[in-house]
Amino acid sequence: MIKYALITPARNEATLIEKTIQSVVAQTQQPERWVIVDDGSTDGTAQIVTNYAMRFPWIELVRRPEHIERSFASKVHAFNAGLERLQSVRIEVLGNLDADVSFDPDYLKFLMRRFSEDPKLGVAGTPFLENGYDSAKDSFEGENHVAGGCQLFRYSCFREIGGYVPNAAGGIDWIAVTTARMIGWKTRSFSEMRFQHYRPLGTAERGLLAAAFSYGEKDYYLGNSPIWEIFRVGYRMTKRPFLIEGQALLCGYCWAALRRIKRPVSRELMRFHRREQMKKLSAILRSLVRFKKVDNFSLIAGSPQAR
Repeated sequence: MIKYALITPARNEATLIEKTIQSVVAQTQQPERWVIVDDGSTDGTAQIVTNYAMRFPWIELVRRPEHIERSFASKVHAFNAGLERLQSVRIEVLGNLDADVSFDPDYLKFLMRRFSEDPKLGVAGTPFLENGYDSAKDSFEGENHVAGGCQLFRYSCFREIGGYVPNAAGGIDWIAVTTARMIGWKTRSFSEMRFQHYRPLGTAERGLLAAAFSYGEKDYYLGNSPIWEIFRVGYRMTKRPFLIEGQALLCGYCWAALRRIKRPVSRELMRFHRREQMKKLSAILRSLVRFKKVDNFSLIAGSPQAR
């Protein structure tokens, strides 16, 4: 049986973290160790974790000093503080788990089985649900992207990619997954299961449209192809709230392009990423053309003139 450990950076998550803890302690295959890093919270996060750590010896709380800034770089530093506590623990899989998620009792056992079945699987997870949004159906990402809310690495893969990049503006989970794929590891989001994500992505300290604008900026500095971005924006405009979120996404991308924001990814990674995007877009367009042909054939076959 594959052994695994989890790390959860948490900052002011008192309203949601108990759902996450209850999900993990209910797992049919529990982790060897779960390090929850309180990243300078000013609410009751640490006390909630402490209450559970007293009952479950494999849960450990690490506290970092209070600080004003909430950023993705800070999240990586918190994660690394948790990683230091795992140096003596023998594991094959390392998981990064957000403090605002939940899942079924056999969720992590299911993913461990996937790792045991494929030695080339470097990063694994599942799609997520969020207020009616299903990342498997409502996203352009595809099955090769593993969402950062619950991202599990084969430990040798995590070491090979150099861990998470402490980029203050975000994209740390995307950079890790795409780098793993670029150097030859398989990455997969298994659609047989889902995890529940309770806070809309990117809205921890901002509104929905501000988050969409920020994601547009991130799309630019992570190297998204302009062609891909046009289709992505058009797709988001068809989802609630109609038009507005897609427009905010486009504005963020264009604003970042005008300012020529420095990109935190290598040219090699950006080229690899854009090649993947064009392949994926071609596959999407081909499937739409096939669907249209089948639909037209059905209309003709069902018309009175065809009888």
